[in-house]
Amino acid sequence: MSERRTRQTAQVLARLGAQEVSRPVRRRLRSRETPKETFEQQRAKTIRGALEELGPLYVKIGQLLSTRPDFVPDYVREELAHLTDRATVRPFEMFVPMLEAELGPGWRESFSSFETDRPLGSASLAQVYRATRLDGTPCVVKIQRPGSQGTVLGDMDVLRRATRLIKRVAPRFNEVVDTGAMLDVVFRAMTDELDFTREAANMKEARKATKDFRTIKVPKPLLATPRVLVQTFADGHAANRLKETELSRKQRKKMAKEFVAYMFKGYFARQTFHADPHPGNVLIGPDGSAHLIDWGMVGRVDRSTRSAMLGAMTAMAYNDGPALAQSWIRMGTTNPRSDVGGFTADITRFVPHVANASLAELNFGVALTSVLGFSTKRGIQTPPAISILGKSVANMEGTIRHIHPALKLADSMREVLQEILLDMARELGSPEQLAQYALHALHTLTQAPGQATRVLNDLAERQLTLHNHTRLHDNRISNGGLGLLLLAVQHRHRPS
Repeated sequence: MSERRTRQTAQVLARLGAQEVSRPVRRRLRSRETPKETFEQQRAKTIRGALEELGPLYVKIGQLLSTRPDFVPDYVREELAHLTDRATVRPFEMFVPMLEAELGPGWRESFSSFETDRPLGSASLAQVYRATRLDGTPCVVKIQRPGSQGTVLGDMDVLRRATRLIKRVAPRFNEVVDTGAMLDVVFRAMTDELDFTREAANMKEARKATKDFRTIKVPKPLLATPRVLVQTFADGHAANRLKETELSRKQRKKMAKEFVAYMFKGYFARQTFHADPHPGNVLIGPDGSAHLIDWGMVGRVDRSTRSAMLGAMTAMAYNDGPALAQSWIRMGTTNPRSDVGGFTADITRFVPHVANASLAELNFGVALTSVLGFSTKRGIQTPPAISILGKSVANMEGTIRHIHPALKLADSMREVLQEILLDMARELGSPEQLAQYALHALHTLTQAPGQATRVLNDLAERQLTLHNHTRLHDNRISNGGLGLLLLAVQHRHRPS
């Protein structure tokens, strides 16, 4: 870390520390008429401001902390959820050396026009400009800020040392919250974000996944180097600027349902998903399409976490608290001090408030965060990737609120989860096996609550075994076997 960056970080943290030290005194001196909430809001805003001043890595960590009730108080989490990576607009001349280094001294010859007066966007890692290619294609040029890579890597080094210290001085805390693993998730994502060729690769994969959707679009990368990215221009404005008169109710509902399906297939089918689908990263076009931009930061889940989380989300959608608790415990790590019974009781009381609510009545992302809070309170460690996924779900939900707030997310979840499971079943290749497994599911469903999710977990991990070793001559897979299973699950878990 450079001396200048060290000094800047120290100044920001010292200022924040001084305010924290003086906070009890200021609270005692406050007027009786001053509500407690005012001081809490001021504290939360101060913390948010400090993180934004420190730059992109700290902003990402703050956004992650907004999903962790075990780390920070609720009033701070609510403020951190509004963290944005903004930076002072720098003159275009500052970025010319970067363009020359990445595209060559004749970089302007690749464009018929380049709007340098005002960028489309400015963040701590890059500035974005509108341009036109020689063939007339409207495009966007993203240019990395000089020095930003060194700053982020230096910050990572400091935070790694801090997590080693936490592990030494608070080993019991680290049993429940693995701070090192949690930061590693952010560090991997940020390292990808520093290399625009990786963002271009993410976009290519994301574009392939849009072929099954009429309203979901992803820009096409046209040219990528580690520090410059040229992509097609997405014609639209941010979802939070969508006016009621712009699109019909039918268009909004279609777009919202497809957006949920696209994101959930990323979580559970492709196992790679947009980590930050907030309203500013979803541009609504005049034709009723949603353009998902900024693919620098993506989340990834391994197969075992995916299967357990799939079971948990299915249980939540079907109002089955014990099954949700079982899947979450399976996904996490327990120790001798973990209170599994208490966690199951917490979740069983909590889930009925989730399953039947519309977006206007409930924040589904907050529901996931609440489960995470129960888990930590009861001493059950959760994989750090879940925080990224929870943040993504919360951002997705916030975007849907602007598109179609009347959407019942639980209903949309049930539809897409069934479709994902059917797709997984087709990959297994055996109708006989599916029928056999469906009969097994019907039997287990009558034995105890929560058994359905165990069936779904096995399917999600593709751990079914074929006991009737019949060679198949017809590779077409009937939906009957799994359809029977899913109908049984839906009937067994139909909300009362």
